[in-house]
Amino acid sequence: MKQVDYIIVGCGLASIAFCEKLRANNKSFVVFDDESQQSSIVAAGLYNPVILKRFSEVWRAKEQLEIALPVYNKIEADLNIKIDYRLQILRRFASVKEQNLWFNASDKPKLEPYLSTELVKNSNNAIDAPYGFGEVLHAGRIDTETLIGAYKNFLKENNSLYKTRFKYDKLQIKSGSFQYEDVIAKYIVFAEGFGVKQNPYFNFISLNGTKGEVLTIKAPELKLEYAIKSSVFVIPVGNDLYTVGSTYNRDDKSNTPTQEGKNELLSKLKTFVTCDFDVVNHVAGIRPTVKDRRPLVGKHPEHKNLYVLNGLGTRGVMIAPYVAEKLYRFIENNEALDSEININRFLG
Repeated sequence: MKQVDYIIVGCGLASIAFCEKLRANNKSFVVFDDESQQSSIVAAGLYNPVILKRFSEVWRAKEQLEIALPVYNKIEADLNIKIDYRLQILRRFASVKEQNLWFNASDKPKLEPYLSTELVKNSNNAIDAPYGFGEVLHAGRIDTETLIGAYKNFLKENNSLYKTRFKYDKLQIKSGSFQYEDVIAKYIVFAEGFGVKQNPYFNFISLNGTKGEVLTIKAPELKLEYAIKSSVFVIPVGNDLYTVGSTYNRDDKSNTPTQEGKNELLSKLKTFVTCDFDVVNHVAGIRPTVKDRRPLVGKHPEHKNLYVLNGLGTRGVMIAPYVAEKLYRFIENNEALDSEININRFLG
C-alpha cells in the first residue's frame, strides 16, 4: 500500500496548480488522469487582465496575476522548460466608436494599468485594421500543451502519476482516510474539468460546459509578433504558425472538431487577415464553465476531506493558481473560502 496526503483526480491547469502548492509545502500526493479532458491542452493560454469584448476588468485580475506568474516561472525553473511568453495583445478597433469606448475605459482606476492610451496604427499589409488597435499591457501566453506534457512526465518520473480512469465505485471511504486500489490518502481533490459531470460525489455542482474549437494556421506572410483580438484571437506560436480561436458552443459536449466550428473561425478570420494561409490543425475541448462565471471550489457536504477544484472557464491559466491557493488554505489552514467561489452557493 502507498500512503500519501492527497489523491488528485485530473491533470489539467487546476490540478497542476494545486500540485505546486502541495510540493511547496512538502505534502505527498498522487495524480490520476486518463487524458479524457482536453480543455487545458487546447486552450490558447493567454493571460489577459481585460475582457476585450466590452473593455471591462477580469474578475480579480491583479490578484490572479500576482499569484499565477511566479507559479509558472517556478515550474519553468524546476522542469527546465519555457512556457511563459510575454506577449503584446492588440485589440483591433472596428470603428471610431470602439476607439472612444477604449479610451473611456482606460480612465477607470481598475483598468488604467492594463489599457494603453496610445492608439497603435496598423503597419502590417496582411492585416485589415483601418481604425488601428488598442494595446493591452501586462499580458502574455502560457504554452499549456508544453506545460501539461512536461508536468505529466515530471509526475511519472516521481512515481506520482496513474494514467488510468478513476473509478468512483472503487473508492473506499474510511474513518479519517480514503483507500483507492493500492493508495491510502487523507484527502482527495477532484480537478476533472467537465469530467466532473460523471462524478457521483460532485455532480450536483452547477457546471455547464462550453465547447471551444481552435485552429492552427501556417501563414508565412502574416509576420505577427503580437496577438490580435478581433472577432477571433490570432496568436503567434512560432515558425509562422498561429492559433486561431475560439468558438463557443453550449450544446455540443463532445471533444470532436466540427466543420461548422472550422467554418465559423475561418469566416471571422478572413474579415481582417488578408494573406494566404493553410489550416494545419483543428482541435476541440469542453471548457468547465459556470453560469455565474466563477470557479467551483469547496468541500463535499457529507464526506469530510473530499474536495472539488473546478469551473475555471475560459481563463484557466490566470485563475488556476489563485483558486489552488484558496483551496489549499481552506484545507490546511481552515481559512474560509470566499462565498463567490464556494460550491455552497449552489446548495440552496
